[in-house]
Amino acid sequence: MVATVGYLTNAAGYHFPGQLSSDVSFESLAAMSPPDAWAAVPIAGKAQILATIFIAELVSEGYQGTHYMKGGEYPTMVFPQIDFSGVSKETMERKRTSELNNGRLAQIAILSFISEHYIPGSVPVLANNPGWH
Repeated sequence: MVATVGYLTNAAGYHFPGQLSSDVSFESLAAMSPPDAWAAVPIAGKAQILATIFIAELVSEGYQGTHYMKGGEYPTMVFPQIDFSGVSKETMERKRTSELNNGRLAQIAILSFISEHYIPGSVPVLANNPGWH
């Protein structure tokens, strides 16, 4: 979901103030398409982003015990921790299913955005959208 929101935010031209590095401003990146903006990010910046993602994956997936796909507990990497003790089991299952489906839709969306960028016309909904290209 973060990738989809980030792609749409960049495509809309929103950006942080200031400089990403000594020679690259956030404003200059916002003027580019998202794939071009990623290509313009310095190698050190890309390494920091990927390291942060790697650490988040280790924290949420690298614990000892039975993996949640094999019946174990779901990972709990939420800041701040949210108390769901007052929510019924049925409501929690419905919300987890909704979150899983939203995540799947976001994966389809980001792949569609990237496909349309590199293969114009490959996603009919985006092909004739003048704001997209």
